[in-house]
Amino acid sequence: MSERRHTLGVVHADPGTETPPRLDADALRRALVEGPDAPYSSLDVVDDIGSTNAELISRAAVGAPDRSVLLAEHQASGRGRLGRVWTAPPRTQVAVSVLLRPGAISPTLFGWLPLVTGLAVRDGLREAGGVEATLKWPNDVLVDGRKIAGILAEMTTVPGGGDFPVRLPAVVVGVGINVSLTREQLPVPHATSLALAGGSGDRDGVARAVLEALALRHRQWRECEHGSGSTVSDLLMTTYTEACSTVGAEVRVELPGDVVRTGRADRVDRDGRLVVVDPDGEFAVAAGDVTHVRGVGGRWGG
Repeated sequence: MSERRHTLGVVHADPGTETPPRLDADALRRALVEGPDAPYSSLDVVDDIGSTNAELISRAAVGAPDRSVLLAEHQASGRGRLGRVWTAPPRTQVAVSVLLRPGAISPTLFGWLPLVTGLAVRDGLREAGGVEATLKWPNDVLVDGRKIAGILAEMTTVPGGGDFPVRLPAVVVGVGINVSLTREQLPVPHATSLALAGGSGDRDGVARAVLEALALRHRQWRECEHGSGSTVSDLLMTTYTEACSTVGAEVRVELPGDVVRTGRADRVDRDGRLVVVDPDGEFAVAAGDVTHVRGVGGRWGG
C-alpha cells in the first residue's frame, strides 16, 4: 500500500505509486451538462487522441454546438502556443478543450480569451487542486514559479447555416493541467504538477472545478460586448492584473526574427497586450507576436 499524506483536508498520493483512475464521464456530465442551468451543452471523454483542440475544431465544422467540451485521458500530439509539443503519460493530466461560438462579439475581445481562461484555471486549482497559482502572460499558469498548466486558444470559422454562405467565428480553448506527473515525467524542466506541489490528485474534482470556473469567466468575457463597448471590463482587467506575476517584473521579450527587447512589464492593456517600459519609452506586444516572455535572471524558465 502506498504512503499517503493529508494537507488542508485533501488526500494526496505519492506521485508515481498508483495507476491514476479514469475520469468519470457520467458524473461530469451530470454536474456540467444535465439540468436547465447546466453551463455546457455536451461533454465527451475519449481514451486517446492526437489533440483535443484539433478534434473539437473538426467537430465545430460539422455543427458541434456552443459550449461543447472534450476531455482526453491521453493526448498523443498535445500542442502549446506556436506549435510547441506538450505531452504526458495517460491519465496524468486534465486535458480539456471547450468550443465557443461567440456570435457577434467584437474581435477586439479575442485577445483576452486566453487571459480569462488562465483566471479560470487559477480559480479551479485553488478550489479543487489545493494550490495557489499565478499567471504568466499570455498563456501559462504557474505554481511556485513553475508551469503547471498551459492554455491554447485557436480561432476558426464555421458555416453559419441557413440559406446564405456565411461563415461565423468559432474559438476552441484548450487547457492542459499537470496532475500526477512525477519529476521524471514532466515535459520540460521548469514545469511542475499538483502531486509535486502538494496538491490534490483527484482529476475529476480538478476537471469539474476548472470547467465550472471556465463557464463563469467565459460568461464574463461574453458580457463585455454589451457592458463596456466591445472592450474588456474594468473588473476583469483588475482581476487579471492582480493574478499575473508578469506585471511588475523585469522581462526579456523575444520577438520573431531574433529581435529581443527588455524592460519592465507595466500592465496589460484593453486589447490583452503586454505593455513593457524600457529606456526608449514603452511598447506593447500581442500574444501572437511573441516567441517568449522570460523573466530577467531566468525567472519562469522558458
